[in-house]
Amino acid sequence: MQSVLIRLKGYASRINEAEKGVADLVLKSPELVVNMTIHQLAASSFTSASTIIRFCRKLGFAGYKDFRKALLYEVSARKEVNDEQARKIEREDSLETIVRKVTYRNIVSLDNTNKLLNMEVLGQCIELIDKAQNIIFFGMGASLLVAKDACLKFVRVNKPCQFGDDWHMQKLHARNSTSKDIAIAISYSGTTQETIRCAEIVRKNGTPLVAITRFDASPLAKMADYNLYVESPEMFARIGAMSSRMAQFNMIDIIYSAYVNRNYDECVPRIVHTDLRNDDEDF
Repeated sequence: MQSVLIRLKGYASRINEAEKGVADLVLKSPELVVNMTIHQLAASSFTSASTIIRFCRKLGFAGYKDFRKALLYEVSARKEVNDEQARKIEREDSLETIVRKVTYRNIVSLDNTNKLLNMEVLGQCIELIDKAQNIIFFGMGASLLVAKDACLKFVRVNKPCQFGDDWHMQKLHARNSTSKDIAIAISYSGTTQETIRCAEIVRKNGTPLVAITRFDASPLAKMADYNLYVESPEMFARIGAMSSRMAQFNMIDIIYSAYVNRNYDECVPRIVHTDLRNDDEDF
């Protein structure tokens, strides 16, 4: 089930004046909105039914009925633990409190990412990966670690892939990309210039581009052919990429596991064969 509130927060920067009343009411009182007809919501938010329908579609829903169904599910399942202060690390926090807060943020990040995941888009990405001659991973900073982990995973099953530890190497891989490859760009903000530059290059080469990024109209998200959204409660006021990185790792694990499942008979023996703990086979 797609998350209304998570999508709405990501869409916040693009809300126009006509939609602002609807968005504010949904974010402030989702429990009330789920019980409203489209005309009641229009009256309460001082807008029109047609504006609400356009608003719902911009968020990725077929219409108001689909939107309200998703919101109802979310409201009924949502936990009463949304206090922003419970997420932040404060000076006076004890070690036990820090453990609880960091763990909580990671759990929320994984749960919210699960709610954002579009199964149809994921399926299309897995099919492209399966058919691609080569997977090229891009990422900088904390996302570089995720890209490296992804490449190591696919090497285990002998799927040709490329990754560079620095931007120059990633840029070379981008320039050598073809329409028979697939590029996976990882950037939570979607604004990392080095990653965007590589994405621009692969697009010019006709290489299908998948972005693992937050739900927002970022430069990377707009450029990608397919977006696999991740969400983190840390947003940008953070002391380091922690829960966002965990969400990215989780997405890679999902992609890799789905690929292995699709090629089960080939991949599972390969995983056993490439287990480096079996060092006796090298002699």
